Amino acid sequence: MAETHVLFVEDDDVIREATTLALERDGFVVTAMPDGLSGLESFRADRPDIALLDVMVPGMDGVSLCRRIRDESTVPVIMLSARADSIDVVLGLEAGADDYVTKPFDGSVLVARIRAVLRRFGHAGGTQNGGNGSSDGDGSDERGVLSFGDLEVDTEGMEVRRAGSPVALTPTEMRLLLEFSSAPGTVLSRDRLLERVWDYDWGGDTRVVDVHVQRLRTKIGQDRIETVRGFGYKLKA
Repeated sequence: MAETHVLFVEDDDVIREATTLALERDGFVVTAMPDGLSGLESFRADRPDIALLDVMVPGMDGVSLCRRIRDESTVPVIMLSARADSIDVVLGLEAGADDYVTKPFDGSVLVARIRAVLRRFGHAGGTQNGGNGSSDGDGSDERGVLSFGDLEVDTEGMEVRRAGSPVALTPTEMRLLLEFSSAPGTVLSRDRLLERVWDYDWGGDTRVVDVHVQRLRTKIGQDRIETVRGFGYKLKA
């Protein structure tokens, strides 16, 4: 099995060195950079499997770096933030990050979150088919294409079209849409989505779900996913 290459951008020398050692002990190959600009250069040169970005780094902050990475790639991104209630967390998710971890963090927790993200990305072309064939939607054909109004979800080819035009989704957004399309008209709680899409078997921050739902809405139509206040979300069939 190929080793997993992690790009780690953190300006605190102690945290950067300690976290790098912890990740390397768990078998990851780590490229650690002290600022956003060098992090972007490293990303473009090395094309890592996953990026860990501290929100507050010099040169180019982590949120801006995340946006630049997302413009070029769907590689998974985890943001690191010193404050759980920081607006930076939401900004990072809106910029395209797939998850975040609050500092200070335990090394084992960080490794678990990295592996959870990598599991769902590694299965982007396989286990995402959990919704394949289980939904009627407006209709589905034998190729596994589900239709919801002008929205078409190809559960085998992992492609989405809206009014005939392709829609570019990140793997996390695709998994989220597949979860909704597997049960159109059914209200899905945030906890269920955290478990099924983010692979959490522990309590997570539901802001991750909310921001990703909003990002998905901007791509497939604001009225396609309905908020059911106090319960969760549902895909309009």
